Amino acid sequence: MKVSGTSGLSQAGGAKPARGAGGGEGFRIVGPQGAAAPSQAPSVSGVAGVMGVESLLALQDVETPTERRRRSVRRAGRLLDELDEIKIALLGGELGQAQLERLARAIREQRSATEDPGLEGLLDEIETRAAVELAKLEVAAHVA
Repeated sequence: MKVSGTSGLSQAGGAKPARGAGGGEGFRIVGPQGAAAPSQAPSVSGVAGVMGVESLLALQDVETPTERRRRSVRRAGRLLDELDEIKIALLGGELGQAQLERLARAIREQRSATEDPGLEGLLDEIETRAAVELAKLEVAAHVA
C-alpha cells in the first residue's frame, strides 16, 4: 500500500502472483561468479514519497496543550535553577562567564504558548526577572 497525499491509500503495484514450482527462477545460490550485475537490478520508480515523509514529520511536531504546558513549566524551572546558581555564586564571589551564558541561553529558548492565562503570566514574570538579572550582571561585568 502507498499513501499518496491526503486522498488516502492506493494500491502501489498490486499483488504479485505466487510462483509455482515449475515457473520462474525461484531461490538460487549465487555461485563464484558473484552477485547480479548492477545492470540487472530493478529500477526504482520516482521519488514521490518524499512529500509524504515531510507531511509525517510536520504532523509529529504538533503538540497537545498538555505537552506545551509541560515544556513551558520545565523551561521556567530551568530559568529558576539558573537564577539560584547565580545567586549562590554571587554570595560566594565565584560568578563565572559560563553561568551568565547558560542563563542567557535559557532566556533565549523559545517558549511554547499555553492556554492557561495564569501560567502565562507567571512564565512572563520569571522570564522578565531572569532578563533583568542578566542585564544587571552584564552591566556590572563591563563596569568592573
